[in-house]
Amino acid sequence: MKKFLISLAAVLGISMAASAQSPEIQVGYGGYTQMDATNMHKGGGVKNAWGALTAGVNFKVAPKLWVGPSYSFSSSSYKHDGPNLYYHVIMLNARYEYWRNSIVTLYAHLGVGADITHVGTEIGDHNDGYFAFQASPLGAQVGLSRNVSMFGELGFGAQGLLQVGVRIGL
Repeated sequence: MKKFLISLAAVLGISMAASAQSPEIQVGYGGYTQMDATNMHKGGGVKNAWGALTAGVNFKVAPKLWVGPSYSFSSSSYKHDGPNLYYHVIMLNARYEYWRNSIVTLYAHLGVGADITHVGTEIGDHNDGYFAFQASPLGAQVGLSRNVSMFGELGFGAQGLLQVGVRIGL
């Protein structure tokens, strides 16, 4: 019984500490996505690719580790009157902070998930599913105030080669 009560107190303490962590919301834009760079849909050359808009929520789960879901939207069309493609990407992301001072934080970001692509053609519409990822070994975050920061990342994936945006702590 004593072990059970100690275990219960430990679990309760850990859950209280985890719930005390405030989440952060992020919004960003990334240029040249995985979908356009790798010609995932085999439709020929890409006529226009404007990048991806991403929104996510991150939770601090360890002193240097943030984890959370994100949603990205992008679209493109192919040369020679190909289909219009609308990408909906849902990923689970992890961010590891490897260097920090009072203003700047350097980090690496990895995300994995699914790309649900809506393909619109003259014949009809259909949806396709693909594996999506984001690997950004170099990311920098600059604090503008206590709760607001700007970030930029270099990497490759569904969120773009170069991603920039804002994070707001709640």
